[in-house]
Amino acid sequence: MSVYLDNAATTRPCEEAVAAAVNAMTVAYGNPSSLHRAGLEAQLIADSARKTIAASIGADSSNIVFTSGATESNNLALRGASAVYGRKKHRIVISSVEHASVEETAADLETKGFEVVRVSPRADGRFYAADFLEACSDDTCLLSMMLVNNETGYILPAKEVFSSVKRRYPGIITHCDCVQAYMKIPFKAGTLNADLISLSAHKIHGVKGVGALYIKKGVRLQPIITGGKQEKGIRSGTESVPLIAAFGAAAGKLQHSIGERYERVSGLRAGLLELLKDTEGVEVNSPEDGSPYVINISQPKRSEIMLHFLESRGVYVSSGSACSKGQQSGVLGQFGITGKRADGAVRISITAETTEEELKIFADALKEGIVSVRG
Repeated sequence: MSVYLDNAATTRPCEEAVAAAVNAMTVAYGNPSSLHRAGLEAQLIADSARKTIAASIGADSSNIVFTSGATESNNLALRGASAVYGRKKHRIVISSVEHASVEETAADLETKGFEVVRVSPRADGRFYAADFLEACSDDTCLLSMMLVNNETGYILPAKEVFSSVKRRYPGIITHCDCVQAYMKIPFKAGTLNADLISLSAHKIHGVKGVGALYIKKGVRLQPIITGGKQEKGIRSGTESVPLIAAFGAAAGKLQHSIGERYERVSGLRAGLLELLKDTEGVEVNSPEDGSPYVINISQPKRSEIMLHFLESRGVYVSSGSACSKGQQSGVLGQFGITGKRADGAVRISITAETTEEELKIFADALKEGIVSVRG
């Protein structure tokens, strides 16, 4: 039996998403930019998905631009906004625990003359709005922070931060990477106070290769991909209608059951921690009030060795972000998790489809590995 517990990396596409993608590949396969009927059929499918995704965050379909994934959405947000609003203002503020697609993009912008201020958690391991407000100034063009951390499940105070910053500096563009929050933690674009929001399909049982960027009306971005004028000229290139259709189908399936699934996953998380509570050397790194979809623990063996052992038992977890390719990202260190505790970190990420039996198999395999594995 295979036990897949790496859903923060990617999820299994739901049947509705697969069916929608296949239909767009085999029936409505026209180019949505073509003016004939086949093109129109493809365009209508993309428009329907756009409308569904927009509605799921309380937005209008005109606010949604499709991309190749959240990494591109994050790049478009940071590079596109800084190019427009950073002509006279040269400071960018981000949290110190951002996904690599934000952190590395910000680091690249530093080489191009921007000052990047990274706000860290305080000694208690928590972020505070006051620290972000202090980091901002009249010279700040952009503030970017995620809503849910992909390695620990920590929920950042994005709404509070954006609201306080907008009150003092209304001209600052706010961007939120909502990849690990979308369809898991309820939020709306308006109440979040975000000008830009990054979303991903394959984290919500859609298909890899498509994401979206919410752009608040009136916010301008300089395109980073040009050449075809698709997506209102903000993101050129023929839209992948099959992937977009699958994205819309997945969002449509999940958008009305967020609370129900959150309750289910919270119960699964509690059950897992109960199974692990007396396991020698296991420490929980995720906060109690974090997203229940991501559970980060430390155990006494090196994480890569334990991951290989678990895989030999048919159990799939990770040591952190899939985008880091197994390398430590430094995020755990920002939360005060260092040394051997960081070396032994394991991320278990679940969905409402995860079963109690699967978590029991993981817990038993972990306990076996702690006793039998060297390293």
